[in-house]
Amino acid sequence: MTDILMPKATAVWLVDNTSLTFEQIADFCGLHPLEVRGIADGDVARDIRGADPLVNGQLTRDELDKAHADSNYRMKAVVSRHAELLKPTKTGPKYTPVSRRQDRPDAIAWFVRHHPEVTDAQIAKLLGTTKATIESVRNRTHWNSPNIKPVDPVTLGLVGQLQLDEVVKKAAEKKAKDDAKRGGPTLDAAAEEAVEAEPEAPEVDERDQGGHTAESVFGPRD
Repeated sequence: MTDILMPKATAVWLVDNTSLTFEQIADFCGLHPLEVRGIADGDVARDIRGADPLVNGQLTRDELDKAHADSNYRMKAVVSRHAELLKPTKTGPKYTPVSRRQDRPDAIAWFVRHHPEVTDAQIAKLLGTTKATIESVRNRTHWNSPNIKPVDPVTLGLVGQLQLDEVVKKAAEKKAKDDAKRGGPTLDAAAEEAVEAEPEAPEVDERDQGGHTAESVFGPRD
């Protein structure tokens, strides 16, 4: 069955304007027969205006006539170009050419050094690597650790600049929110700055505590 636009609105129209069975309407609209029965009883979708599938090009008159003639017949929807456009597109896992795969540890090291706020999951999705590889680069247990150097993934050609900027921005925003929940990263530093050490009192020579006298300046009289 092809997904159709506005399935409940289409079901409302079919219930009101045809003699099709609940099962036929449910199959065409992708609904449960009990839900179609609820529409017929006025318990479901009572505020939804019916949508004519003949007018919007999702059903042909020939298909509708066949369904009227045979209660066991299941109508086939016309493939809608608009329905295909509205379907969410799922992006597959990031594919990295074989020639570029040796550069991924350098890109991982770049993230570890310059953007620690980016999560391992984000790095793995962006570079098409695994969390185990990221962890080995971070802990320097990777088999090629002596030769790994942090290099911008854009420079390596692994990702585009816009992709990188988007990932870094999302990670920074999430970190800012987390910091705000914890009271902010700068609060502790501000508290430390507020508590300044009291200035030490200048040392006072015990001989100066009583003030200067003629005897102390010129010596005792003969």
